[in-house]
Amino acid sequence: MRILVRTNSDTCKATMEQPQHCPKCHYVRRPDDIAPPWQCPHCGIAYAKFAGATSAGDDTSPAKDTASGKSKGGIRFKTVRILILTVVLILVGADAVLTKLRTASWDHSLRIVVYPINGDGSETAARYIAGLQESQFDAIEQLTRQQALRYHITLDQPIAIALAKPVSDIPPLPPRDGNPFQIMWWSLKLRLWAFHRDQYDGPTPEVRAFTLYYDPKTHPVLEHSTGLEKGMIGVIRLFASAQMAPQNDIVMLHELLHTLGATDKYDLSTDQPIYPDGYAEPDLQPRLPQRAAEIMAGRIPLTNNRAEMPDSLADVVVGPKTAREIGWLKE
Repeated sequence: MRILVRTNSDTCKATMEQPQHCPKCHYVRRPDDIAPPWQCPHCGIAYAKFAGATSAGDDTSPAKDTASGKSKGGIRFKTVRILILTVVLILVGADAVLTKLRTASWDHSLRIVVYPINGDGSETAARYIAGLQESQFDAIEQLTRQQALRYHITLDQPIAIALAKPVSDIPPLPPRDGNPFQIMWWSLKLRLWAFHRDQYDGPTPEVRAFTLYYDPKTHPVLEHSTGLEKGMIGVIRLFASAQMAPQNDIVMLHELLHTLGATDKYDLSTDQPIYPDGYAEPDLQPRLPQRAAEIMAGRIPLTNNRAEMPDSLADVVVGPKTAREIGWLKE
Protein backbone atom coordinates (compact mmCIF):
# COMPACT_ATOMS: atom_id res chain seq x y z
CA MET A 1 0.00 0.00 0.00
CA ARG A 2 1.34 3.44 -0.94
CA ILE A 3 1.17 6.07 1.77
CA LEU A 4 0.73 9.72 0.75
CA VAL A 5 1.11 12.38 3.37
CA ARG A 6 -1.07 15.41 2.61
CA THR A 7 0.33 18.78 3.59
CA ASN A 8 -0.07 22.33 2.46
CA SER A 9 3.46 22.31 1.07
CA ASP A 10 4.08 21.50 -2.58
CA THR A 11 7.66 20.70 -1.62
CA CYS A 12 6.56 17.95 0.77
CA LYS A 13 4.28 16.44 -1.90
CA ALA A 14 7.11 16.33 -4.40
CA THR A 15 9.32 14.71 -1.80
CA MET A 16 6.85 11.82 -1.14
CA GLU A 17 5.98 11.21 -4.77
CA GLN A 18 9.58 10.85 -5.94
CA PRO A 19 12.37 8.69 -4.45
CA GLN A 20 14.36 10.82 -2.03
CA HIS A 21 18.15 10.44 -1.81
CA CYS A 22 19.72 11.46 1.49
CA PRO A 23 22.45 14.02 0.81
CA LYS A 24 24.44 12.68 3.75
CA CYS A 25 24.18 8.85 3.76
CA HIS A 26 22.69 8.48 0.27
CA TYR A 27 19.85 6.32 1.53
CA VAL A 28 16.97 6.10 -0.98
CA ARG A 29 13.67 6.65 0.73
CA ARG A 30 11.14 3.83 0.32
CA PRO A 31 7.34 4.12 0.26
CA ASP A 32 6.95 2.20 3.50
CA ASP A 33 9.34 4.41 5.52
CA ILE A 34 7.48 6.04 8.40
CA ALA A 35 9.90 8.91 9.12
CA PRO A 36 8.60 12.42 8.41
CA PRO A 37 9.07 13.48 4.80
CA TRP A 38 11.67 16.10 5.75
CA GLN A 39 13.86 13.56 7.63
CA CYS A 40 16.07 10.70 6.44
CA PRO A 41 14.73 7.38 7.83
CA HIS A 42 18.23 5.95 7.87
CA CYS A 43 20.49 8.61 9.49
CA GLY A 44 17.86 10.98 10.85
CA ILE A 45 19.19 14.22 9.39
CA ALA A 46 16.87 16.95 8.11
CA TYR A 47 17.28 17.13 4.34
CA ALA A 48 16.88 20.90 4.05
CA LYS A 49 19.07 21.71 7.05
CA PHE A 50 21.90 19.50 5.88
CA ALA A 51 21.70 20.90 2.36
CA GLY A 52 21.79 24.48 3.72
CA ALA A 53 24.77 23.77 5.93
CA THR A 54 26.61 22.18 3.02
CA SER A 55 25.90 25.18 0.78
CA ALA A 56 27.06 27.63 3.45
CA GLY A 57 30.29 25.70 3.93
CA ASP A 58 30.98 25.31 0.22
CA ASP A 59 34.32 27.02 -0.47
CA THR A 60 33.48 27.27 -4.14
CA SER A 61 30.46 29.53 -3.66
CA PRO A 62 30.81 32.78 -5.70
CA ALA A 63 30.42 35.09 -2.70
CA LYS A 64 33.05 33.30 -0.67
CA ASP A 65 35.38 33.06 -3.64
CA THR A 66 35.07 36.83 -4.16
CA ALA A 67 35.75 37.60 -0.51
CA SER A 68 38.64 35.15 -0.45
CA GLY A 69 40.06 36.69 -3.61
CA LYS A 70 39.88 40.18 -2.15
CA SER A 71 41.52 38.99 1.06
CA LYS A 72 44.31 37.24 -0.78
CA GLY A 73 44.77 40.24 -3.05
CA GLY A 74 45.09 42.53 -0.04
CA ILE A 75 47.63 40.23 1.58
CA ARG A 76 49.66 40.06 -1.64
CA PHE A 77 49.65 43.86 -1.99
CA LYS A 78 50.78 44.30 1.62
CA THR A 79 53.53 41.72 1.15
CA VAL A 80 54.80 43.41 -2.02
CA ARG A 81 54.74 46.80 -0.30
CA ILE A 82 56.76 45.46 2.64
CA LEU A 83 59.25 43.82 0.27
CA ILE A 84 59.71 47.04 -1.69
CA LEU A 85 60.20 49.04 1.52
CA THR A 86 62.71 46.47 2.76
CA VAL A 87 64.71 46.64 -0.49
CA VAL A 88 64.70 50.44 -0.39
CA LEU A 89 65.88 50.38 3.23
CA ILE A 90 68.70 48.00 2.38
CA LEU A 91 69.85 50.10 -0.58
CA VAL A 92 69.62 53.37 1.33
CA GLY A 93 71.34 51.84 4.34
CA ALA A 94 74.18 50.47 2.21
CA ASP A 95 74.68 53.86 0.55
CA ALA A 96 74.70 55.59 3.96
CA VAL A 97 77.31 53.16 5.29
CA LEU A 98 79.57 53.67 2.27
CA THR A 99 79.24 57.46 2.50
CA LYS A 100 79.93 57.34 6.23
CA LEU A 101 83.09 55.29 5.66
CA ARG A 102 84.31 57.75 3.03
CA THR A 103 83.74 60.79 5.21
CA ALA A 104 85.09 59.24 8.42
CA SER A 105 88.52 58.78 6.84
CA TRP A 106 89.04 62.57 6.54
CA ASP A 107 91.43 62.12 3.64
CA HIS A 108 89.61 64.77 1.60
CA SER A 109 87.45 67.83 2.21
CA LEU A 110 83.89 67.03 3.22
CA ARG A 111 81.59 68.50 0.57
CA ILE A 112 78.58 70.28 2.08
CA VAL A 113 75.96 72.03 -0.01
CA VAL A 114 73.49 74.50 1.49
CA TYR A 115 69.98 74.71 -0.01
CA PRO A 116 68.19 77.85 1.29
CA ILE A 117 64.42 77.73 1.88
CA ASN A 118 62.01 80.52 2.80
CA GLY A 119 60.65 78.90 5.95
CA ASP A 120 57.82 81.32 6.69
CA GLY A 121 57.14 82.73 3.23
CA SER A 122 58.04 86.22 4.42
CA GLU A 123 59.56 89.07 2.45
CA THR A 124 62.28 89.33 5.10
CA ALA A 125 63.37 85.74 4.54
CA ALA A 126 63.15 86.16 0.76
CA ARG A 127 65.45 89.22 0.83
CA TYR A 128 67.89 87.49 3.16
CA ILE A 129 68.10 84.41 0.93
CA ALA A 130 68.57 86.59 -2.16
CA GLY A 131 71.60 88.17 -0.50
CA LEU A 132 73.25 84.95 0.68
CA GLN A 133 76.87 84.37 -0.35
CA GLU A 134 79.12 81.36 0.19
CA SER A 135 81.48 83.64 2.14
CA GLN A 136 78.86 83.83 4.91
CA PHE A 137 79.79 80.27 5.88
CA ASP A 138 83.53 81.03 6.18
CA ALA A 139 83.36 81.14 9.98
CA ILE A 140 82.17 77.51 10.06
CA GLU A 141 84.99 76.39 7.77
CA GLN A 142 87.58 78.28 9.82
CA LEU A 143 86.39 76.89 13.16
CA THR A 144 86.44 73.31 11.90
CA ARG A 145 89.94 73.84 10.50
CA GLN A 146 91.21 75.13 13.87
CA GLN A 147 89.53 72.40 15.87
CA ALA A 148 90.58 69.61 13.49
CA LEU A 149 94.23 70.58 14.01
CA ARG A 150 93.82 69.89 17.74
CA TYR A 151 93.19 66.26 16.77
CA HIS A 152 95.98 66.12 14.16
CA ILE A 153 93.68 66.38 11.13
CA THR A 154 95.95 68.32 8.81
CA LEU A 155 93.57 68.93 5.91
CA ASP A 156 93.75 72.55 4.81
CA GLN A 157 89.96 72.54 4.53
CA PRO A 158 88.22 69.74 6.46
CA ILE A 159 84.81 70.92 5.24
CA ALA A 160 83.97 72.90 2.10
CA ILE A 161 80.58 74.61 2.01
CA ALA A 162 78.93 75.52 -1.28
CA LEU A 163 75.65 77.35 -1.88
CA ALA A 164 72.91 75.97 -4.13
CA LYS A 165 69.86 77.67 -5.60
CA PRO A 166 66.90 78.14 -3.22
CA VAL A 167 64.38 75.33 -2.81
CA SER A 168 60.74 76.34 -3.12
CA ASP A 169 59.00 73.89 -0.76
CA ILE A 170 59.29 72.72 2.84
CA PRO A 171 60.78 69.29 3.65
CA PRO A 172 58.63 66.61 5.33
CA LEU A 173 58.22 67.25 9.05
CA PRO A 174 59.38 64.58 11.52
CA PRO A 175 56.70 62.71 13.51
CA ARG A 176 55.99 64.12 16.94
CA ASP A 177 55.20 60.89 18.80
CA GLY A 178 58.57 59.21 18.16
CA ASN A 179 57.07 55.96 16.84
CA PRO A 180 60.06 54.00 15.40
CA PHE A 181 58.22 52.91 12.24
CA GLN A 182 56.97 56.46 11.61
CA ILE A 183 60.47 57.85 12.13
CA MET A 184 61.86 55.29 9.68
CA TRP A 185 59.16 56.17 7.14
CA TRP A 186 59.79 59.91 7.60
CA SER A 187 63.52 59.34 7.13
CA LEU A 188 62.85 57.61 3.81
CA LYS A 189 60.46 60.35 2.70
CA LEU A 190 62.99 63.03 3.61
CA ARG A 191 65.75 61.33 1.64
CA LEU A 192 63.48 60.92 -1.37
CA TRP A 193 62.38 64.56 -1.05
CA ALA A 194 66.01 65.71 -0.83
CA PHE A 195 67.02 63.60 -3.83
CA HIS A 196 64.41 65.23 -6.06
CA ARG A 197 65.43 68.74 -4.97
CA ASP A 198 69.15 68.29 -5.40
CA GLN A 199 69.70 70.58 -8.39
CA TYR A 200 73.21 71.65 -7.39
CA ASP A 201 75.41 72.16 -10.43
CA GLY A 202 78.68 70.84 -9.06
CA PRO A 203 80.34 67.82 -7.42
CA THR A 204 77.90 65.52 -5.61
CA PRO A 205 77.61 66.68 -1.99
CA GLU A 206 78.28 64.31 0.88
CA VAL A 207 76.13 66.38 3.24
CA ARG A 208 73.06 68.32 2.13
CA ALA A 209 71.95 71.13 4.44
CA PHE A 210 68.44 72.46 3.83
CA THR A 211 68.40 75.77 5.72
CA LEU A 212 64.97 77.21 6.49
CA TYR A 213 65.10 80.96 7.19
CA TYR A 214 62.52 82.82 9.31
CA ASP A 215 61.80 86.46 10.08
CA PRO A 216 62.94 86.91 13.72
CA LYS A 217 60.19 89.50 14.32
CA THR A 218 57.46 86.93 13.73
CA HIS A 219 59.47 83.88 14.81
CA PRO A 220 61.57 84.90 17.83
CA VAL A 221 61.88 81.22 18.83
CA LEU A 222 62.47 78.49 16.27
CA GLU A 223 61.62 74.82 16.39
CA HIS A 224 64.43 72.30 16.76
CA SER A 225 66.60 71.59 13.76
CA THR A 226 67.43 68.06 12.63
CA GLY A 227 70.67 66.44 11.54
CA LEU A 228 70.08 63.01 10.00
CA GLU A 229 73.15 60.77 10.11
CA LYS A 230 71.53 58.05 7.98
CA GLY A 231 71.33 59.98 4.76
CA MET A 232 73.62 62.82 5.90
CA ILE A 233 70.90 65.47 5.57
CA GLY A 234 70.38 68.51 7.76
CA VAL A 235 67.07 70.36 8.11
CA ILE A 236 68.25 73.50 9.87
CA ARG A 237 66.07 76.40 11.07
CA LEU A 238 67.82 79.77 11.11
CA PHE A 239 67.02 83.47 11.49
CA ALA A 240 66.85 85.67 8.39
CA SER A 241 68.99 88.33 10.04
CA ALA A 242 72.58 89.47 9.53
CA GLN A 243 72.79 90.40 13.22
CA MET A 244 71.95 86.81 14.18
CA ALA A 245 74.36 85.21 11.70
CA PRO A 246 76.87 84.23 14.46
CA GLN A 247 74.11 82.33 16.30
CA ASN A 248 73.07 80.74 13.00
CA ASP A 249 76.65 79.50 12.53
CA ILE A 250 76.57 77.70 15.89
CA VAL A 251 73.25 76.01 15.17
CA MET A 252 74.33 75.06 11.67
CA LEU A 253 77.64 73.49 12.72
CA HIS A 254 75.88 71.61 15.54
CA GLU A 255 73.46 70.01 13.06
CA LEU A 256 76.13 69.34 10.46
CA LEU A 257 78.12 67.39 13.04
CA HIS A 258 74.97 65.40 13.81
CA THR A 259 74.99 64.19 10.20
CA LEU A 260 78.53 62.89 10.80
CA GLY A 261 77.54 60.91 13.88
CA ALA A 262 78.01 63.40 16.74
CA THR A 263 75.50 63.10 19.59
CA ASP A 264 73.91 65.76 21.80
CA LYS A 265 75.76 66.45 25.04
CA TYR A 266 73.16 68.37 26.98
CA ASP A 267 70.23 67.35 29.15
CA LEU A 268 67.17 67.40 26.91
CA SER A 269 64.89 68.34 29.80
CA THR A 270 66.95 71.29 31.12
CA ASP A 271 69.26 72.21 28.20
CA GLN A 272 72.15 72.09 30.67
CA PRO A 273 75.47 70.73 29.32
CA ILE A 274 76.29 67.28 30.68
CA TYR A 275 79.58 66.89 32.56
CA PRO A 276 82.21 65.96 31.42
CA ASP A 277 81.50 65.46 27.70
CA GLY A 278 79.39 68.62 27.38
CA TYR A 279 82.07 70.83 28.94
CA ALA A 280 84.67 72.59 26.82
CA GLU A 281 87.20 72.40 29.68
CA PRO A 282 86.12 69.58 32.03
CA ASP A 283 89.42 69.80 33.97
CA LEU A 284 89.13 73.54 34.62
CA GLN A 285 89.55 74.54 38.30
CA PRO A 286 87.22 75.71 39.56
CA ARG A 287 84.97 73.85 37.14
CA LEU A 288 82.39 76.65 36.89
CA PRO A 289 82.00 79.00 35.21
CA GLN A 290 83.30 77.55 31.95
CA ARG A 291 84.86 79.87 29.40
CA ALA A 292 83.56 78.26 26.19
CA ALA A 293 80.90 75.90 24.91
CA GLU A 294 81.32 72.37 23.60
CA ILE A 295 79.64 72.43 20.18
CA MET A 296 77.29 69.50 20.81
CA ALA A 297 76.26 70.93 24.19
CA GLY A 298 75.61 74.32 22.62
CA ARG A 299 75.89 76.39 25.80
CA ILE A 300 78.52 77.69 28.21
CA PRO A 301 77.89 76.30 31.74
CA LEU A 302 78.01 79.14 34.27
CA THR A 303 76.50 77.49 37.35
CA ASN A 304 74.97 74.09 38.08
CA ASN A 305 71.62 75.44 36.92
CA ARG A 306 72.47 78.10 34.37
CA ALA A 307 74.13 78.14 30.96
CA GLU A 308 74.21 80.68 28.16
CA MET A 309 74.58 80.64 24.40
CA PRO A 310 78.05 81.65 23.18
CA ASP A 311 78.28 84.86 21.19
CA SER A 312 79.90 83.20 18.18
CA LEU A 313 81.97 80.23 17.05
CA ALA A 314 84.98 81.95 18.60
CA ASP A 315 83.64 80.69 21.94
CA VAL A 316 83.08 77.09 20.78
CA VAL A 317 85.26 73.96 20.86
CA VAL A 318 84.91 70.37 19.66
CA GLY A 319 85.36 68.09 22.67
CA PRO A 320 87.14 64.71 22.65
CA LYS A 321 83.98 62.60 22.57
CA THR A 322 82.55 64.57 19.64
CA ALA A 323 85.91 64.33 17.86
CA ARG A 324 85.84 60.56 18.35
CA GLU A 325 82.27 60.29 17.05
CA ILE A 326 83.05 62.13 13.81
CA GLY A 327 86.35 60.33 13.19
CA TRP A 328 88.85 62.99 14.18
CA LEU A 329 90.07 61.01 17.18
CA LYS A 330 90.71 57.30 16.89
CA GLU A 331 90.12 54.82 19.68
